[in-house]
Amino acid sequence: MTVGIIGGLIGAVASIVWAATAAHAEIKIGIAGPLSGSALPSGEQQEIGALKAISHLNGKGGLLGQEIVVTSVDDACEPKQAGAAARQLASEGVILVIGHVCSSASLAASKTYEEAGIIMISPASTNPKVTDEGGRNVFRVIGRDDQQGTIAGNYLADEYANSKIAILHDGQIYGQGLAEFTKRQLNQRGVTEVIFDSYTPEQMDYKSVIDNLVDAKVEVLYVGGYQGDIGIIIRQAKKILPNLKLISGDSLVSEDFPIIAGEAGVGAYFTFGPDIRLNPEAATVTAAFRNEDDYEPAGYTLYSYGAVQAWAQAVQQAGSLKPDAVINALIAGSFDTVLGKIGFDDKGDVTGMSPFVWYVFEEESYVPVE
Repeated sequence: MTVGIIGGLIGAVASIVWAATAAHAEIKIGIAGPLSGSALPSGEQQEIGALKAISHLNGKGGLLGQEIVVTSVDDACEPKQAGAAARQLASEGVILVIGHVCSSASLAASKTYEEAGIIMISPASTNPKVTDEGGRNVFRVIGRDDQQGTIAGNYLADEYANSKIAILHDGQIYGQGLAEFTKRQLNQRGVTEVIFDSYTPEQMDYKSVIDNLVDAKVEVLYVGGYQGDIGIIIRQAKKILPNLKLISGDSLVSEDFPIIAGEAGVGAYFTFGPDIRLNPEAATVTAAFRNEDDYEPAGYTLYSYGAVQAWAQAVQQAGSLKPDAVINALIAGSFDTVLGKIGFDDKGDVTGMSPFVWYVFEEESYVPVE
């Protein structure tokens, strides 16, 4: 789906959400994520999913008899901008933020939310520090990179122990952390990569990176980073290394990746959470996206929808919008969502669902690995 179509869908859904009338009390919430830059597809998925969930809540009378209104902000997957976005949302009096997508942005923003008494639920930030170092107000509905890296390291060791493996990352919190966890597990399994290095993100030409892969005769490439950069790297690399095998993490979960990578992306493996579109609990919502919006709710879309559901049910269980009451309900309760029946542990990590599974890209999309 093109950015223009997605933008139109966001506008259509938002018009429903923002149509709160002055006759009703309002609950202010924020959506924070990358609506520009290389992580844009993930940010759009998050925004669309959250807006749809909120429109469904408002269509049923809102929450505790109040209409939900939304402010959506762009953090560009950049810590300084994420901090500014967090301060903006705090100044507007939001009580919940769905976001952020990028772990570096979540880490930069979470302290501001904690100080302002704002609950933050990320559908996408996987670095362990997000919940390990975050306050009681921080939650996520996705797994952690120490889990994801262990799965990836084991896969590399099981399948490619005798191949020349390179591990690259973009030097950012998410990408570097995922690469380091993967390397640690690979090395613990007795396998050593031929390259472990970083690259500068958001470039149009990765010649120096690819020259290093060629010089080392790399056969398998694991990359921690975002889909835009990875798509360009593999497209350029396969012109010289046509048999190069690409493996990566959850940021590849986008219909945009095969557009960026072209034929070079076919056969790429990556880890992501369970495909929520396949959940029986998500059937009605998935159909609504497809039939009402002509939108395929891939990637983080339904994770974001589920984050809103969990928060809304916690508010109902608490019978209050006060942060402490809702936080206590989130930690103590269980919630029937498109993600299944989930809960949260004391750190704010999701419970009740599998963290990561394997997918492979076919011509235009990804499918679970059999």
